[in-house]
Amino acid sequence: MLPALSHIDTWIFDLDNTLYPASAGIFPLIDVRMGAYIADLLKLDPTEARRIQKKFFHEHGTTLSGLMAKHEVDPYHFLEYVHDIDMRSIAPNPRLAGLLARLPGRKLVFTNGDAPYARRILAALGLAESFEAIFDIHDQDYLPKPAPLSYETMCAEMQVTPSHAIFFEDMARNLKPAKALGMTTVWINNGSEAGHLDAHPDFIDYEIPEPTDWLAQLLESNT
Repeated sequence: MLPALSHIDTWIFDLDNTLYPASAGIFPLIDVRMGAYIADLLKLDPTEARRIQKKFFHEHGTTLSGLMAKHEVDPYHFLEYVHDIDMRSIAPNPRLAGLLARLPGRKLVFTNGDAPYARRILAALGLAESFEAIFDIHDQDYLPKPAPLSYETMCAEMQVTPSHAIFFEDMARNLKPAKALGMTTVWINNGSEAGHLDAHPDFIDYEIPEPTDWLAQLLESNT
């Protein structure tokens, strides 16, 4: 283990495009269903529905947050609909499962999605037993990353000491609040949508294309 990370006792991972590659194409499937949901809800054509969808995403952190704020959408209904997708593009990753098992300390998932969806993703990856807990959008009281309060709530609820935690995330902007709390940060720079926005070395400690090889090197390192 790298001496610089010897103090870490909690390993926190985002879910989408972090524990699996963006190339799996899962989020585009969700994206399409979000657009369809908005088009049906607001009686819009697909082009206008997509514009609203992306506007809410950029202004509120998630499309769901915008829909809740502006249209009082039921989050459970929305999430059940948009996450009803085919996950056959996700391949099991037994190597990552083995590496996670070797990491010293706790392993958590911190996601703007919901726990039922996260469990389906983890099962598809073969990681169903790899994490102690999932802290989801319901746990965040619908205040999504990168809202600083969502990180504070997660740390308080999950009893995480930020200075002893490391956070892996594909969206660079979501690392800034984690760094501000004292976490070590890892940016999974793999081409996910909006992943590069607001990226800055001030709040990114490590930049990697995917976690599996990096964790293997980390566990094998004695220097």
